[in-house]
This record gives sequence, structure tokens and C-alpha cells, in this order.
Amino acid sequence: MDDLLSSFYSLPVFDLKHDEKRILLNNALNQLNIHHYNNCKEYRNLINAMSFKLEVSDCQQQPYIVARLFKMLELKSISSDNIFKRLYSSGTSSENVSNIFLDGQSAKEQSKVLSKILQEFTGKQRLPMLLIDSPDIIKNKKSFSARGAGIKGLSFLGRDHTYALNSDMSINYKAIDDFLVKHSNQTILIFGFTFMIWKYLVQPLKEQGQSLNIANSILFHSGGWKKLQTQSVDNHTFKQFCYDILGNTRVHNFYGMVEQTGTVYVECEHGFLHTPVFSDILIRDIQTYRVLDNGEKGLIQLLSVLPRSYPGHSILTEDLGRIIGTDNCSCGRKGHYFHVYGRLPQSETRGCSDTYQ
Repeated sequence: MDDLLSSFYSLPVFDLKHDEKRILLNNALNQLNIHHYNNCKEYRNLINAMSFKLEVSDCQQQPYIVARLFKMLELKSISSDNIFKRLYSSGTSSENVSNIFLDGQSAKEQSKVLSKILQEFTGKQRLPMLLIDSPDIIKNKKSFSARGAGIKGLSFLGRDHTYALNSDMSINYKAIDDFLVKHSNQTILIFGFTFMIWKYLVQPLKEQGQSLNIANSILFHSGGWKKLQTQSVDNHTFKQFCYDILGNTRVHNFYGMVEQTGTVYVECEHGFLHTPVFSDILIRDIQTYRVLDNGEKGLIQLLSVLPRSYPGHSILTEDLGRIIGTDNCSCGRKGHYFHVYGRLPQSETRGCSDTYQ
């Protein structure tokens, strides 16, 4: 198990063809199946109840657990004494959240993989970083919401971290102005969750007839799309407002979930989400759960070599998606590239951006 991830670190993040990656990924997932079966009683019971095999010949046969179970059970493959950090997803109530347990090694590996993926879009240099949130979000060092975990994880990419919002989510104009003056001739990295950026930065600035006019920046954002869709804000509209209000900004949406923190799927220059070497997706039929072909819309199953402290390596989500193609995106990145269409109708509203109360 100790060498499981090390073999992936040396591989190119987006340059390995899908068929080559699939073999490596399947072997690693088989090892993780056995590891979690032996170390997590609840996972073992689920596997036995579903009559899943622990070792299979292809990723399409990999056993999975549904994402909702992380709200119902304490799924962990480490002892309580080894819990280093606890992550929790957003939800409609404090009882209706996913709980994710990390030991120190898992937390370190997740940060390393997240940085390695995102550096493919930012370069390896650490950029001045503007965070579209309040510093209050990471005050608790032992327990993070999905929003706090995302900010903490991405902070490794940047330096001179500056929070753009006050505790009441109002814009901290002085902090932003001082930051932009200090880094006026540099590329700036901006990160925030989609709904937070829209509601607490872009919309207020637009209503006040103001803009930031940043000369050169890279914006990563994720989560909260369901809330924006009710306001008729799609990806194109969001990007256009960011260009108008923030300035010369390269905008990259990314898809991920707290149940597989560290594994993200970043949007390329042509608007498609891409699978890195550490992970992959399958699309399953909503009714029969059979694996669908490219171009067919269904439930997203996420596969990742990262989760070791908890059995989150193969999760059937409640998100709808479609694989657009494999190895042939115009951006040049190999592997599956895909679209996410939102959550399954009538499923619970949830998202990394949390509802700010």
C-alpha cells in the first residue's frame, strides 16, 4: 500500500492514454478494495451484501458505494486515534452531511495531488493568491467544511494569501486594493466557490458600477451551480461576468467532491472537464446502473487512487454527466473529458460552497 501512489506521481498528469491509465488504475483500485475491506467493517458489510468482487479485471467492474452513505455511516479505515482531520460536506442540516476521516498521511497526499493537478494550469511557481471568502472559514484547524477544505487545499498553490471578504461577507475593499497594488505586475491566482464569487463579489461590484480590472489572473472556482441555475446563470454567463468585472482573467471551473478531496477535474480552454492520471469516471444508467457508452447521459461514478483512510475510492454520485470523448480533446489532454449537468432531480441540494447563514 505504501507504494500505491508513488507509482502515479511520476506519470504525466494528462498525457497518458486512457487504455494505459485504465490498467494501472484498476490494479490500484483492486488493492484499495482489499485494504478497505480488511480495515472498515461497514465497507466489508456493504461489499458482502452487494456480492461485489474485490479483484476485477477492468475499471467498469469496480465495486462502488453510493455517496449518500457517507451521511449515514462513519466510514473509516483507520482507528479513531489516528484521525488527523475531519472533513464534512455542506447540507441542508447539521445531521445531513458527509463525514470524511483523514490521517496525517492521507491529508498530505491529497494536498500533493491537488497541487500537482492544478499546477498543470498555473505553472509550478506560487502565485499571489486572492481568496474570495472570509478568513473565518478556516478557523477550526481540526474540522473543515468542504468550503474550508477547498480553500486550505488550494492555498498551497499561492503565496501572500489575501481574503477578499469580511466576516459578514461584505467586500474588503482595502485588502483587495492593497493586494492589487502590491502585485500589479504579476499574474494573480484567484480562488473561490462559484456561488460565493457570484453573490458576494461579482454581483455587488456590478451593482455598484465597479470593477477590479486585474491585468492578468487565473480564476479557479467550483460548487454551488444549482443555486446559480435557479437564477439562470450558466457557465458561459458566469465567465462573461468575471471577464467584465475582474478583468483579464482565465476562468477554470473544476468538479470534485469532499468524499474524494484532492481529486479534481478541471475545465480546459474548450470548456470540458478532464480526468487526471490519478482518477477516472464512469457513467451509469439511472435505472439499471449498467455502464454507458461515451455520449450517453447518466449517473457519474468517480474512481480515485487517493482515499486510503476511508473507502471513498469508488463512489456512485447523485450527479448527472456525460463523457464527451476520450484522448481526443482539442486542448491536447488525454483521457476522458466530460460535462456535468447537475444533480439528479429530487436529490438533496448540496454543494461545496455551503449556504452562508
